[in-house]
Amino acid sequence: MPENLHRNFALEVVQRLVAAGHQALWAGGCVRDDLMGHSPEDYDVATSALPDQVRSLFGKRHTLAVGESFGVIVVLGPGKQFGQVEVATFRQDSLTSDGRRPDSVQFSTAEEDAQRRDLTINGLFYDPLTDQLLDYVGGQKDLEQKIIRAIGNPKTRIQEDKLRMLRCIRFTSRFQFQLDQKTAEAIREMAPQIPVVSKERISEELRKMFADPNRAFALKLIDSLGLFRVLFAELETSWNSNTFQQDTFRYFEQMQLQDFQICYAILLRELNSADQPLAAKTFCKSLKLSNQQTDCIDWLVKHQSGLDQADQLALHQLNPLLSHPQTQRLLELTRLKATIKDKQPLDFQFCQQYLKNTPQKRIAPAPLVTGKDLIATGRKPGKQFAELLNQIRNAQLDEQIHTKQEALELIEHPSD
Repeated sequence: MPENLHRNFALEVVQRLVAAGHQALWAGGCVRDDLMGHSPEDYDVATSALPDQVRSLFGKRHTLAVGESFGVIVVLGPGKQFGQVEVATFRQDSLTSDGRRPDSVQFSTAEEDAQRRDLTINGLFYDPLTDQLLDYVGGQKDLEQKIIRAIGNPKTRIQEDKLRMLRCIRFTSRFQFQLDQKTAEAIREMAPQIPVVSKERISEELRKMFADPNRAFALKLIDSLGLFRVLFAELETSWNSNTFQQDTFRYFEQMQLQDFQICYAILLRELNSADQPLAAKTFCKSLKLSNQQTDCIDWLVKHQSGLDQADQLALHQLNPLLSHPQTQRLLELTRLKATIKDKQPLDFQFCQQYLKNTPQKRIAPAPLVTGKDLIATGRKPGKQFAELLNQIRNAQLDEQIHTKQEALELIEHPSD
């Protein structure tokens, strides 16, 4: 959406709240990004107005009570291009008993609201009407010094929500800042407790880290802070190999596609070996990845060597790999395999040239026959159907046959 329209709408939300007698401020990430010279992706507003007052002011048709019990109301813009703004009542949270969510919420003041947030750089407020920055937690100084630091006592912040361990790592790697020593020590000490967080929330943080250009830095932090063996216990056998670790870091550093699914395929690349019985699908489902993501990663792991010596492959071997929905990801893996071994990516270059010079209808031509055609010849459906169709398809891709008649003759007279 156009950034200025979103920003203008976020300003209008503050204006209307203030006009109604409430305190209202931009909060968190949008303030941080503004100070860093980045365009905020989202605008959040913190206010003294209670949730029902927010809904009354903006109207129930233009608001969503997505987290009303926590004081959070989403205000919808007049059109999609204006986006939406999350409006949260100033609050302080009680201690959590499950390490995931506060046991209770008490509405409070801006200063108290800042104190309950996770990182100093995320605890900043800004008044867009007076152009005033409100910093109760030292976030501006940490931004200037490029430090990621938990607000107050790091152990207390992490105890409130164990996911904050991963958030610390994500922001440290994303901005290439230094992680405060006390915050790092708290993460290292509390790393074994990360499993209390839902797999979905963990996966979302990992997805953001692995899709970021600084993914290698994030992975090194995950490892050095003791989280790798907890998050990826199934991979410990591979990870304990120094060669595997160093190669993985190089893979992550050399990646050109910003794609977290390739990252998982890299981490799982040894699962097809005899001493690694874990299936990629099992691993992905344990992290609550979607079926589409799981199928993508599983295919990449199974075909990671599919384009080795690509120039020597038969067309029926090469073409399906170069017409698959995951072709670009497989090509990136193929390029990376050569790169980390300090070799020329010849297989990658061959495939790129082949794709450039070969019409798509030749790489993935329409099938010459279908199951209905085989039934029409008097054959009964069964296991043999798939074998015959595969035989015909391979011959077609190898350009040995070109018509339906030739296909049917092939299976009628296989030795001719």
